[in-house]
Amino acid sequence: MNQDTDSINQMRAITISREYGSGGGEIASRLASYLGWRLLDHEIVERVALEMGTSIEQAEARDERTENFLVRAFNNLQFLEPAYMAGTSSDAFLSSEETYLDTVREIVRVAAAQGHVVIVGRGSQVLLAGQRDVLHVRIIAPFEKRVVYVMQREGLDQQSAQSRIKMKDSDRARHLESAYHCKPSDALLYDLIINTSYLELDNAVDIIILALQHKVAQLLVKTGELGPAAGVSPYPERPEDFRPKTG
Repeated sequence: MNQDTDSINQMRAITISREYGSGGGEIASRLASYLGWRLLDHEIVERVALEMGTSIEQAEARDERTENFLVRAFNNLQFLEPAYMAGTSSDAFLSSEETYLDTVREIVRVAAAQGHVVIVGRGSQVLLAGQRDVLHVRIIAPFEKRVVYVMQREGLDQQSAQSRIKMKDSDRARHLESAYHCKPSDALLYDLIINTSYLELDNAVDIIILALQHKVAQLLVKTGELGPAAGVSPYPERPEDFRPKTG
């Protein structure tokens, strides 16, 4: 194992927030594969569909909304932390919004505590915001580029792709605002925002790896010593006031 990998493995998690159709999910998958880390993402829907006796399409249609994600979170938390869920039934778990939110929070925290995981969505950028050994990334792209991506990946016509993007973006924003009173577009939630408009997805993975290396290098630096002022000297002269003169 090389030195860079040893260094990176001091980090516990990477959270990936994404606009629908920006390639964020694919980037997360490639990133996890490159690092050899676990991936906690939308693919869990397949197991939920199997357990619920429904189709993947039906499960996907309700992903990140309500009931099917409750079942997914319940089943995964049983897998990740069986002692936490001892004596809890799925019926009880599904009975309240509060139980749902508490358990989603727990499943994200448990995954991060176990370490070496790429977490896609689920409010993880908010839940793990205070942890310096977690890198927070958002993937964006212009709407028209996302339409092309969804048309190509999902075999949809232009109008259907546009409608799907708007629906998914709205669902994700509503969930984050309702559960955590935050907007996914808030740049201060992230260490890094990548626009995939002119980047190949592997380029985005490379940029995230670079950011991960730089963030891990700052783990031993006191929080108060971090920021844009670190290592910067004063201007040699007082900066001029560039506001236009009046009068």
